[in-house]
Amino acid sequence: MNNGMKKGLAVLAVSMAMTTGAAYASPAVVTKADNLVPISAEVSQSVQVTVNNQVLEAEGYVKAGAKEAMIPLRAVAEAIGMELKWNQEDYSVELSKDRIWTLVKTGEDRYVLNKMYKPLGTAPELVDSKLYVPASFASEILHGTVNAQGSAVSISFSEKKENVVTKGVVTSVRSADGYKAVQIQGSGTAGLVLNVGDDTVFVTDKGDKLTFDQLALGQIVEAEHSMVMTMSLPPQTPTYKITVSGYSADAEKLLGTSGTVEEVHTDDNGSQSLTIKGQGLTEQSQSEIVLRLSDATEVVDKEGAKADKKALVKGAKVIGFYNGVMTKSLPPIGGAVKIVVDVEPEAAAAQAE
Repeated sequence: MNNGMKKGLAVLAVSMAMTTGAAYASPAVVTKADNLVPISAEVSQSVQVTVNNQVLEAEGYVKAGAKEAMIPLRAVAEAIGMELKWNQEDYSVELSKDRIWTLVKTGEDRYVLNKMYKPLGTAPELVDSKLYVPASFASEILHGTVNAQGSAVSISFSEKKENVVTKGVVTSVRSADGYKAVQIQGSGTAGLVLNVGDDTVFVTDKGDKLTFDQLALGQIVEAEHSMVMTMSLPPQTPTYKITVSGYSADAEKLLGTSGTVEEVHTDDNGSQSLTIKGQGLTEQSQSEIVLRLSDATEVVDKEGAKADKKALVKGAKVIGFYNGVMTKSLPPIGGAVKIVVDVEPEAAAAQAE
């Protein structure tokens, strides 16, 4: 930290650009500075930053009255092999590595993690052509371990992947603007969102390779993913492998409705049907539908384990999957291919015995 900065952080000039390396690739002249926030607080001390036991050449700093130290973003990110892209128009930086992607914008306490905004209490600051972020960025966004003592901040990142396996029924398959994800175990704010990347492996339970495009609603999958999850609803997690049970290339593309059983009807022949009212899982899905049950209808819990049809009662929370063949009545009537009922896995297993 230079002497001028130790006396105080001056207001940034309009022509300031990040010139700390080719990774940012910014022009020499900046013509837009609307997002910059003047920094004038006194700096109480410089801070030595260590990443995985290696002392960085670039230092951090602590402002008078601040709750935590500011650390140099580029130096920390490059120390763990992240790629950086400088966006000249809005003074933001995109960082990526494996399945981790985040966006940091100068002057805004809104750090992006897996497409969700997360505040840390301190906005990024551009000083002497370098962007600084609070030390908590390393732990909350990059999933490292931060130890701050006196004028030193030590950050460690474990290379060992701690993975867990989660089973569930697919309720959403999303692909937009390069972002791909699969939701299981529920819809809306329920369940778990599996963020996938170019190196995520897709296979059948027989070991045959699949592609992301072969994933579909109603499939029962087993996902190997990180233990790290966002605090959003539903939570999101980087995913390494998705295994599809009972995959068939000839299987019909299903529609789905998530909601509550409004009525259970039994006809003179003993056949049952459910009226489900809630929200369609796709644009073609119905918000309200009557689904006829048959011997071929699968009734499972949110993990895909067999459940008892006795759980299908009025008021039950369910997700009904069906094909596109429906009557033109209101509500339409179709055949139930699979019903996911919201019961605990232990209860479902006991019912199946």
